[in-house]
Amino acid sequence: MASSLITPSRAKRQKPTIGFVNLGCSKNQVDSEVMLGTLVADGFQLTGDARAAEVVIINTCGFIEEAKQESINSIIEHGRLKKSGSCRVLIAAGCLAQRYQGELLKELPELDGVVGTGEFGRIADICRSLLAPKKRQQRLWLGQPPYLYDADTPRVRLGTAHSAYVKIAEGCNRNCAFCAIPIMRGKQRSRPIDSIVEEARRLVQDGVKELNLISQDTINYGVDLGLKHGLTALLRELVTVEDVRWIRPFYLYPQQVTDELLDLYAGEARITKYLDMPLQHISDGMLKRMHRLGDRMYLTKLVERIRARIPGVFFRTAFIVGFPGETDAHFEELKQFILDMEFDRVAVFLYSDEEGTSAVDLDRKVDHAVMEERRNELLALQESISESKNREYVGRTLDVLVDGISEESDRLLEARHQGLAPEIDGVVYCERGVAKPGEFIPVTVTDVAGYDLMAEPAGRANRRDTSSSSGLLMPKKNGAGYR
Repeated sequence: MASSLITPSRAKRQKPTIGFVNLGCSKNQVDSEVMLGTLVADGFQLTGDARAAEVVIINTCGFIEEAKQESINSIIEHGRLKKSGSCRVLIAAGCLAQRYQGELLKELPELDGVVGTGEFGRIADICRSLLAPKKRQQRLWLGQPPYLYDADTPRVRLGTAHSAYVKIAEGCNRNCAFCAIPIMRGKQRSRPIDSIVEEARRLVQDGVKELNLISQDTINYGVDLGLKHGLTALLRELVTVEDVRWIRPFYLYPQQVTDELLDLYAGEARITKYLDMPLQHISDGMLKRMHRLGDRMYLTKLVERIRARIPGVFFRTAFIVGFPGETDAHFEELKQFILDMEFDRVAVFLYSDEEGTSAVDLDRKVDHAVMEERRNELLALQESISESKNREYVGRTLDVLVDGISEESDRLLEARHQGLAPEIDGVVYCERGVAKPGEFIPVTVTDVAGYDLMAEPAGRANRRDTSSSSGLLMPKKNGAGYR
């Protein structure tokens, strides 16, 4: 998404102007925030109007085929601003840039520079070198990944003021057959605990109420620092930060999940009762071909153990359909597992051949149309499960964090209870005017709209018929594939 930054006034136009487009995941968002902060600290002026920018930076995603194509399309689109806008320099940064390097410069002549994932800290110097009044040639900046910021690194945060992403590690040491992240991001490198805690303190002082901890492999945090149970140690320190309300770790690999970690989740009010754990498949044969650790029996027992030790936990997972060799029987096994386990949310991704991964050379590739059919079937199945589980909330009173005015209707606010992560899990709708963004309020759930809930301030709903939508405008359902 393009950053929503204010267009500079004419009086300040002597400063070089930067337009920025952030694509991809929350980890990319943090990279964008770091680059923006570095540029501002170096005297650049940010603009939300790409047509007014002298330098346009596209922070690309290269995770799957659809994301790669979106990145390429954005480069082409913004390249036209060299003729119709103020653009003098166009830069591709991030994962796609790291992975395809010279190919991008060759195939996209509108690009002036390619900046890999190891060079984010040099972005201001790179922009100034490309703006220098001399004949420029296309250039590559590809330091050894991964670049990892610290608590003192300047950032310009995107998104809401009360919720922030904190990257606790970069890179990945796993060897999943389908995944190119180690190629683009390198081996795992964890930030020290004191650096993360200091950043958390500063964010909370700046008004942040929710800390979302992200990395490629969060359960493995700290292994490279010599920590045996790094995530547990980190969480024990973060819960001491005053005034933080929610701490939400993302992306736990289904290994090394200790009872100590689960008991910490269950016993600490500031750690959300929310598990984000991509399982990818459930068939033993598929898991082995994917180079995933564990089998169906282990994963089933793990999910049961998590639910037993964290009562009421909200469980989000993800699966890949169409991995080479996936038969109808494998898919039916996965489908039955989803029916049996009744996860709160499930994301479904289509397999795609990613250069440099071991899965590229596997036989028995699955037709794309079959993949699409399987994904749609799983999403329809999960939507029904999620809606059914949502109905269990009707009549209950929950504390929610208000995010702001809804995009569906300006009559509604969007909020989230602790089981709903930003942007991916659905929202709680309530009447506009009952609270401000960043406030926590108690609400009573009155109705369900697919993945979303309808609610009213606690106390008011008790005087109404909770079997109806209580007069509020019912938003349309969100059937996005990432749910």
